Amino acid sequence: MAAMSDVLLRVGRLNYVWTNTESLLIYIIAHLLRVEKDAAIVVFLTLNTTRARIDLIERLSKLASTSPSDRKAILSAMSRLKKESKVRNKYNHCIYSFDEKGEISSTQLMRLVEDDKQIRYGKIEQMDAREIDLLEKSIAEIVAISRTLWAFIHASPQISGEL
Repeated sequence: MAAMSDVLLRVGRLNYVWTNTESLLIYIIAHLLRVEKDAAIVVFLTLNTTRARIDLIERLSKLASTSPSDRKAILSAMSRLKKESKVRNKYNHCIYSFDEKGEISSTQLMRLVEDDKQIRYGKIEQMDAREIDLLEKSIAEIVAISRTLWAFIHASPQISGEL
């Protein structure tokens, strides 16, 4: 099982890189809406979930006024970000189980899965070396997404002056 300090360190890093990357969506909103950063901040903060912010950006990028190259770049980045949001959500909204030594042994998701006959909840996954590796890969991917967004932002003549 994974040492609690190792898991918590990685979850902290996951949240740190996530928050920094999600804040870059302000500039993407400014680019797509052709507004100043202050207006984009108001939009960003009014939408109080990551999902709502990504939905807005995807919908704006699909408008005819968005260039095909911008649309492709933005939709690609948002697709990657949505994939990693599942990892982030897992570790921020799960319950951690501990072994007899006080180390984290597993995670239990607090989500309902419902079909015609039953309701299930709490998918349990072992916190082992494989899971730690997946967490590390997610952190690295979020950092890569951040770099992709920064490159897009710096290339935007509209928002590069706002930096």
